[in-house]
Amino acid sequence: MRRIARAWCVLGLLMGGPAAALAPKEEKMADEKKAPAEARVRARELGVAPGIFTPGPHNGLTDVAGVRVGHTTLMAGDSVRTGVTAILPHGGNLFRERVPAAIHVANGFGKLLGSTQVNELGELESPVLLTCTLCVWRVADALVGWMLEQPGMEDVRSINPVVGETNDGRLNAIRTRPVGEKEVRAALAQASTGPVVEGSVGAGTGTVAFGWKGGIGTSSRVLPKKLGGYTVGVLVQSNFGGVLQVLGAPVGRALGRYAFQKDVEERGDGSIMIVVATDAPLEHRNLRRLAERATLGLGRTGSSASNGSGDYVIAFSTADSVRRAFNAERLTAETLGNDALSPLFQAVVEATEEAIYNSLFMASTVSGNGQKVEAIPLSSVREVLRRHGIGQAGRP
Repeated sequence: MRRIARAWCVLGLLMGGPAAALAPKEEKMADEKKAPAEARVRARELGVAPGIFTPGPHNGLTDVAGVRVGHTTLMAGDSVRTGVTAILPHGGNLFRERVPAAIHVANGFGKLLGSTQVNELGELESPVLLTCTLCVWRVADALVGWMLEQPGMEDVRSINPVVGETNDGRLNAIRTRPVGEKEVRAALAQASTGPVVEGSVGAGTGTVAFGWKGGIGTSSRVLPKKLGGYTVGVLVQSNFGGVLQVLGAPVGRALGRYAFQKDVEERGDGSIMIVVATDAPLEHRNLRRLAERATLGLGRTGSSASNGSGDYVIAFSTADSVRRAFNAERLTAETLGNDALSPLFQAVVEATEEAIYNSLFMASTVSGNGQKVEAIPLSSVREVLRRHGIGQAGRP
């Protein structure tokens, strides 16, 4: 089949906005044109609503006030399927107005640039960027260049850029390292506080999860006022394996696709990046504890954090009361005590689980690099859920 070389750079995708019309289109094989693609929906439209707490208005990371997310999706020819996703904790200068942060490593088979300084100092001084494995250093260089140009940065001689990754080499010509300065600047410029576009976009363009097309997913939880009224948001870049289960229903086994199905051929390797934001006033130690709980939500979906999986969680607090000046010599912020953390722990587990489901259910089939990875068939998922008593109520 003769293919026409095409290239898209989808900037700052906003749900329902003008850029939505520019959403990336996967390569179309001749047989794919015979039937329309199955409509993609979020988990809650399938009756999948993990946990007890209520999501925020967008059910996403941007429900935490001030947090912005932007994507650049890069699809070129028949082999480039990748991108970058930018997360900005607030709208100010992140180097001069730092936020408390922590990073938890569940399994360290990956590249998370800047992690040691974040955990040593307990703060984040740059946006968080997600991309493909071999693009990490080009993306970090572009991020540093962008930051040095910001007002008030004229005398800065050291920056700790935080860039995470998953390996999209199955669908993407990863050795070409296609994500560079143009794509990074576009994602940063178009970052928005609105709904986050999910699925095969940005850093999730070429990812694979549980044998199906993975991608970007997000969710949030808002605590009741009696528990503080705080918001916890989660965004994931899913590219990992395991035995998929949805609210306990054995979807992976029922659909005949799961790790170790053929003993040694598929071992569930891959990676996931999890970004957690909250407006609860937390410092590094309790943000680390919050990040650790996110992996419980990961486990609920069927991951075993295999040997070849890079599983990382980055957590930060946006609360004004805990924000840090770059040259602060004394920190006197009031933060939540340990006993107030339990509802936040529950919230991050729920939001992580749902964000992963959204990354799968919203992802579209993508062809690239000589391969095609199918989106998980939602009609089949519905049937498995129905057999296990999971429907529109979202409960067994």
